[in-house]
Amino acid sequence: MAGARPNFMKIKPVLDALERRGAETVLVHTGQHYDAGMSDVFFEELGIRKPDHSLGVGSGTHAIQTGRVMTAFEPLLDELRPDIVVVVGDVNSTLACTLVAAKANPPVPVAHVEAGLRSGDWTMPEEVNRVVTDRLSRWLLAPSADAVDNLHAEGSSPDHIHLVGNVMVDTLLQNLDRAKRRPTLDELGLTPGAYGLVTLHRPATVDDPSILGPLLDALAYLSTEVSLLFPVHPRTRAVLSQRPIPATLRLVDPLGYLDFLALQASARVVLTDSGGIQEETTVLGIPCLTLRDNTERPITIEEGTNRLVGRDPQAIIDAAHEWLAAPPAPRRPALWDGKAAERIADALLS
Repeated sequence: MAGARPNFMKIKPVLDALERRGAETVLVHTGQHYDAGMSDVFFEELGIRKPDHSLGVGSGTHAIQTGRVMTAFEPLLDELRPDIVVVVGDVNSTLACTLVAAKANPPVPVAHVEAGLRSGDWTMPEEVNRVVTDRLSRWLLAPSADAVDNLHAEGSSPDHIHLVGNVMVDTLLQNLDRAKRRPTLDELGLTPGAYGLVTLHRPATVDDPSILGPLLDALAYLSTEVSLLFPVHPRTRAVLSQRPIPATLRLVDPLGYLDFLALQASARVVLTDSGGIQEETTVLGIPCLTLRDNTERPITIEEGTNRLVGRDPQAIIDAAHEWLAAPPAPRRPALWDGKAAERIADALLS
């Protein structure tokens, strides 16, 4: 099952690893992300096959979107009766498909790719999705040792927990050379190592003007010292249209996976509220400043190049100055080696 942009990079290597072992796979796209820039381009660039089933649920509130996925997925599950439902990440589609599988008669066992990540922040919808999905899953496929510790602390059966590594790293390493060969930087007039990259999309960051405004002020200040490129998520674009944008902050439309990977790989610094980008910059060895008060990926701080700086403008500016003057040494967590999907397939088929 895949539903949203963060899922697509994770599902491709898992599909490939299972199919190499002769397993029959059925790919379901819920349609939580559905436009060309947030869905189609990822299937094309990553070589993901056309989904076997597209549910077309679209956008909506958390309740509406989760309910639409459940009502669309339930009859499909009854028809297919798979041995395992594999879900990835922490989006609403992840939770919805897990609930349907767990409540089927008889239940269908669930495998959760990226199990055990925790921010401790229950105001984040993703935290609710993660915890409930893990509680209902038979295979808990953890990306890092801290995720395993979280699952043990919550009382998960040790037989259900598998430390497999980060499957998003598989996709990154498989596509890094392709990305670097693209003319992305030339087309945008960028010099490697001479610009910063910005992404903001979480509701807690962009929906409240009292939070977003000071963040933009901090970015505007930094953009007078280092060029900042800001690919704008559709959710963020809608909010930004309601206020003036600093002229020094360069906004562009959302980018495909390869173009964005090329930009990350050559950036001097990345400023983000994204979980996946914390991981990708760690693998690439690029300094990352996370503009949040917490993270479900503390391993990227402890064993990577990420720093949690919060949302105070002066703290962001000070941290950026420090990172620009003295970048952290590259470090990569164990098992983030491009072979996570192989270990996932081993766990599921053993």
